Amino acid sequence: MSHGRHVTMLTEGTYPHVHGGVSTWCDQLVRGMPEVDFNVTALTGTGREPVAWELPRNVYRHTAFPLWGPPPGRGRRLRGGRARRRFAETCETFLLSLLDPAAGGFREALHEFAVLARAGQLAPALRSESVLRLLTAVWTRPGLPTAAAAPTVHDALTATDLLEHALRPLCVRIPPDCVAHAVSSGLATLPALAAKHLDGVPFLLTEHGIYLRERYLGHRSAAQRWPVKALVLGFYRELNTEGYRQADLITPCNRYNRRWEERGGAPADRIRTVYNGVDPHAFPDAGPEPEVPTLSWCGRIDPIKDLETLLRAYAFMRRELPGLRLRLFGPVPAGCEDHKAGLEKLAAELGIADGVSWEGRIERVADAYAAGSVVMLSSISEGFPFSIIEAMSCGRTTVSTDVGGVREAVGDTGLVVPPREPETMARATLALLRDDARRAELGRLARRRVIEKFTLHQSVDGFRHIYRELAGRPLLPVHDGDDWTQRLADPWYRELAADGSLW
Repeated sequence: MSHGRHVTMLTEGTYPHVHGGVSTWCDQLVRGMPEVDFNVTALTGTGREPVAWELPRNVYRHTAFPLWGPPPGRGRRLRGGRARRRFAETCETFLLSLLDPAAGGFREALHEFAVLARAGQLAPALRSESVLRLLTAVWTRPGLPTAAAAPTVHDALTATDLLEHALRPLCVRIPPDCVAHAVSSGLATLPALAAKHLDGVPFLLTEHGIYLRERYLGHRSAAQRWPVKALVLGFYRELNTEGYRQADLITPCNRYNRRWEERGGAPADRIRTVYNGVDPHAFPDAGPEPEVPTLSWCGRIDPIKDLETLLRAYAFMRRELPGLRLRLFGPVPAGCEDHKAGLEKLAAELGIADGVSWEGRIERVADAYAAGSVVMLSSISEGFPFSIIEAMSCGRTTVSTDVGGVREAVGDTGLVVPPREPETMARATLALLRDDARRAELGRLARRRVIEKFTLHQSVDGFRHIYRELAGRPLLPVHDGDDWTQRLADPWYRELAADGSLW
């Protein structure tokens, strides 16, 4: 049984190497619980990515685990005919489960792979000639839709390479006396699934965006042929379902995610919604709007944010409000440089480049919301976006796309429009820009909604109780109006946190 003062946080492509909504959430959670020791294991591309956040003192270990680069366990090949035959049988079951969901066997195969990964034998085995032949045979099995696509040897090489990289996190070891907290579905759940099966480690799963949906969206434009996509997306589908079924507790950040999780196989009695929260003191009322009508957007420059729709909506609005400005705040993540260049080209083609300013990352995020008369969100996928509740805390009304938990966050304090409909977004925004009284009233209601429902201390305290529950520790009493930010400033609280008395 875990003693509960240690949490292994499992991330993929986010904290502490990247700024953004999920990373902000992770940092808030860690800093909000100084009495808990965190071991952060971050799945990254190469393992050499710089740390973008200053890690607090209660992060006692941080490990960057590379998904690419040289495979782990080089040279540790399976010995003996019996071991190779067993692996071939396991691999066949695994591959068939990805292409035919009714076949079953994914869980058992994953357990076998976890044992091999810990011994350093999985990566070499998956890169063997026998696996290529096995995949080709399974792909072309009569009755499977991939058979008609005539997969090639190149397809098999591509698919086995992608699967080997995806399965690498199975070799990550998690301390047995902790709670494993995967902060997304997908690859971050692999170490937690292995640790639960082999070591009995409690497994907590939090979802912000819907990981599987975003994989489907991302693979639309992927370069691989359809048989490869079918296999890889089958892997994510089965892994997603296994994570839902095996997690001891699932904590979506909105009811929209909960519905996806229930449809994906998650037992309803193991799902508990914990909303993201903001500190209203860090995001105070922004005060007067800018003198020039301005739209503000804050986030990372990424295809999933669909800034193309926002630029097209802005172009529509500029025809009626020529003085309107659009200010875009946020960094360009590695790999998205070409995407930003394409957006700049689109702005030029639309004739709006003179009104669009690319502000980059801003130190005080609240200033980004204060810079706008209305705050915009145009994403095609979100969880419970910080940019919306932060803007609401600043007393700004919003126009957002109806994705994820956006409607739950906004309530009746802003406008929600369908995604990928620039003209609809433009007309809704113009209506707000032309009605000063309505805009001011919605902003006032937005801040009140955040203070009542989405404060940071409510979110952090929710996870404080969940960690104790999964660790088998007595739960702490809940006091109405209790604010962890005030308690952290009290000397008695720091002393208790230091000696573990709260745990």
